[in-house]
Amino acid sequence: MTTDFTGGGDPRRTIELLWGVRDAARPGPKPRFTVAEVALAAIAIADADGLGALSMRKVADRLGVSPMSLYTYVPGKAELIDLMFDTVQASGEVGGDDWRERLERVARDNFALYLRHPWLLQVAPARPPLGPNVIAKYDRDLRAVDGIGLGDIEMDLVVQMVADYVHGAARTAVAATLVEQRTGLSDEQWWEQAAPALEKVIDPAATPTASRVGSAAGAEYNAASDPARAFEFGLARLLDGVAALMK
Repeated sequence: MTTDFTGGGDPRRTIELLWGVRDAARPGPKPRFTVAEVALAAIAIADADGLGALSMRKVADRLGVSPMSLYTYVPGKAELIDLMFDTVQASGEVGGDDWRERLERVARDNFALYLRHPWLLQVAPARPPLGPNVIAKYDRDLRAVDGIGLGDIEMDLVVQMVADYVHGAARTAVAATLVEQRTGLSDEQWWEQAAPALEKVIDPAATPTASRVGSAAGAEYNAASDPARAFEFGLARLLDGVAALMK
């Protein structure tokens, strides 16, 4: 599903764009747009149609400028993706006196972020854009587990573990929504159409455990899976694991 990655542009120019460092004054009229407005236009396109639909030309069209003039704001798509990624990371404080409550809020906020911007699942942040929002969010997430008896490296690993879990859970949830939108069939409708053919080819005696558990799960979820329920179950077990680490 990943189609792009962060950190693919010019590092120096990207940092300048992320932090609003202006180039030396140049002659000419005042720019019509800010870099932030360009990023928001790109985010709107990706939110509506996915990252595959994003191009410098489409962003220029949305802003009502020529593609060439857009390059005076952002050098290219790689830097633009970094700007988009950092922009959507803006978040508030995580409240709560209990570490578990705070870390749970971090996980839920991340999950909601993917649901608002599914195109984030198409971006691999192997080199995260070190913009103000990304760094502030990392600091906020770390403070959820600061002072609970973990070392600095353990804190970093716990935050990364939660982020990785949420990424996988969100991918499943987003995929479940997309498949229904693109096929026009709900899970229930799909299974109703598939069931007669499956009954002819599947021998429950050959896979008794899968048949038993699969039938129970299908009756419970009315689908192959329940992404929301799976997220809740997995998150609780993940937090139990962090609690065990503290002992």
